[in-house]
Amino acid sequence: MSHHHDHAHPTVSAKPMSRRTLLKALAASSVAVGIGAAAAPAATAATGIGARAAAPSVSAGKRLVPVNRIGIQLFTVRDKVSSLGFRAVFEELANIGYSEIEFAGYTQGQVGAITPQEIRQLLDDNGLRAAGSHVNLTPANIDQQLEIAHILGTPHLGQGGPIAGGYGGPIPRDQWVSAIETWNQMGAKAKASGIKLYSHNHAQEWGFTSDTNERVYDLLWDGFDRESVFFEMDVYWAHVGKHLYPGFEPIDYIKRDPRRFPILHLKDGKLNPESANGYDIIEFGAGNIDYTAFLSQLRDRGQRYGMFEQDNAATSAVGGNPLNSLANADRSYDQIASLRA
Repeated sequence: MSHHHDHAHPTVSAKPMSRRTLLKALAASSVAVGIGAAAAPAATAATGIGARAAAPSVSAGKRLVPVNRIGIQLFTVRDKVSSLGFRAVFEELANIGYSEIEFAGYTQGQVGAITPQEIRQLLDDNGLRAAGSHVNLTPANIDQQLEIAHILGTPHLGQGGPIAGGYGGPIPRDQWVSAIETWNQMGAKAKASGIKLYSHNHAQEWGFTSDTNERVYDLLWDGFDRESVFFEMDVYWAHVGKHLYPGFEPIDYIKRDPRRFPILHLKDGKLNPESANGYDIIEFGAGNIDYTAFLSQLRDRGQRYGMFEQDNAATSAVGGNPLNSLANADRSYDQIASLRA
């Protein structure tokens, strides 16, 4: 896939005009609806009567991810956070057009110590909002982590890794059930403080318990208190899960109860028959996951954030581009912003 470049400079900071001016104008003039909300109604009924009338012709071109809902998981640019610090990275991300930030820790490597209050100031200075955060959450640290989340102003607090069992093989049902109970307790605290707790998936949550052979995601689905513990679907890892543990469609979970998915990870994958996963992670728009079809199926008007993530952004680039995780984030932003129903 060819990538449109609106500048010919080698550095990402050299864009002739910041997208933030445009973003602010759009934010002032339009209601922030969630991903998929702007999609035209589909003629799902056999007759299709009224479907066309209900959809004005312009809606065929509606954005699938509104520009004021495009975010980035900072794990994507962790090498830059570590080498340049939050200030420089936030300036670049805001200049690219991102408006939402999902944290992957609150440290900035060699750049030096920084407090949550200082991070919040840098967000505000750059017109960015915290939308989520990946922290290893426990009953021992949940109060402190909720406090930090409030300082950052994030409406969601989550965990990147599995809530039980680590990254090893399948584990027994009771280990998942025990973890679910713990998460419901932490979720109650989070809800009481006005924050949505969420769990992020890799492939193994689509696998099965070692003893009862139940799909783990279904245990989470049935076990989490739907009012206080939410899901962040990583769409790439859900597709890997479907490859490894077939028998489900990732989109069906979201459609079943859209409110349970306040955030999605928009991560692309290129088909690779040589890989056990079936895919390799790649920058957005260069892979084979059909995000137009996926997001077009979402009709709800919930406030859903789309977070770009690419685990290997620092070490891979398409089309002969130089290695630069921020440049990957730049090209990927353009691809996400160009998705149309």
